[in-house]
Amino acid sequence: MSKSATEYKYNIALDAMGGDYAPAETVSGALEACSNKDTHVLLVGDEDKLLRLLPANIPTNLTIIPSHDVIYETEHPIDAMKSKPNASILVSANMVRQGLADAYVSMGSTGAAMAAGVVSLGTLPGVERPALGGPFLGLSPNTVLVDLGTSVDNRPSQLVNYGVLGVAFSKIFCNISNPRVGLLSVGSEDSKGNRQTREAHSLLSKSNLNFIGNVEGIDIPKDKADVIVCDGFVGNILMKFTEGLGQAVIEYLGKYLDASKGEASDSLIQELNKLTNFAEHFGGAPLLGLNGICVVGHGRSRSRAIMLAIEMAKTAIEKQFVTVMTEELSKVNGHNLVSDGENNDG
Repeated sequence: MSKSATEYKYNIALDAMGGDYAPAETVSGALEACSNKDTHVLLVGDEDKLLRLLPANIPTNLTIIPSHDVIYETEHPIDAMKSKPNASILVSANMVRQGLADAYVSMGSTGAAMAAGVVSLGTLPGVERPALGGPFLGLSPNTVLVDLGTSVDNRPSQLVNYGVLGVAFSKIFCNISNPRVGLLSVGSEDSKGNRQTREAHSLLSKSNLNFIGNVEGIDIPKDKADVIVCDGFVGNILMKFTEGLGQAVIEYLGKYLDASKGEASDSLIQELNKLTNFAEHFGGAPLLGLNGICVVGHGRSRSRAIMLAIEMAKTAIEKQFVTVMTEELSKVNGHNLVSDGENNDG
């Protein structure tokens, strides 16, 4: 390399072995990202495989970081981390801990990316475990949903933290100064919902968030709230249902669209795919509440989405995302918002 890492504005560790199409697509995405000369991509993975995919003249702002093993979606993250200490995702996260990278990016196992981050970097004060959130529907591109699936069982106080972290995301990535926070429920009335949502509603009402109350599924495309809070069980089902519905609608319309219209039909299908699978076109989403920057993307991501995920990591670095999350959490954590149910359960 002609320049040291410290001479680059952004140093991004990319888990080259994570994702359904790795390492071919991750290498392509890394090369696209390297077209920006302020970006140094640290490509973490099997060196022999990566060298076979890279051009003879490797960009000066791309460095291979050798690793061994991959943690797959089918493996339990903690167990796999113990048996594969040099897996690509662990090496990537450790580079951030060591100050050799400013962020790490992965299209692989979200659980592994989160576990590696917690072990290597820790969480912010008041956060037990990171969450995943961001826009997921093209019809409402500035509506952030938290959580998208990192935790399927949540206490009401954790949902409050999701609201806070969603606000930080909305401020940084959507440029909304005072985001409206809504709680996803089965009705707009305060009394609607299960025990979790009712107690979370009470806590959110006491917070200093711009809380607008309950929102229903029908409200999501209507720009009623900027941040919508739910547990990861509901959020992940909602996101995947939207993706599946989009694919089904595209297949359905494909039977009826006049093939002679050619480009018009292709354009419509591409737009429908973007509207219903927005997360993939957004590139990825940062792990919220992590004491460092990690962007995770869809396992099916191709090179452009991987490049966009790297761009998202750069935005998080530039706008001091970790600092903003910390500041937002400090405003709420001082209120000691814990529900009566949680106190009784404890």
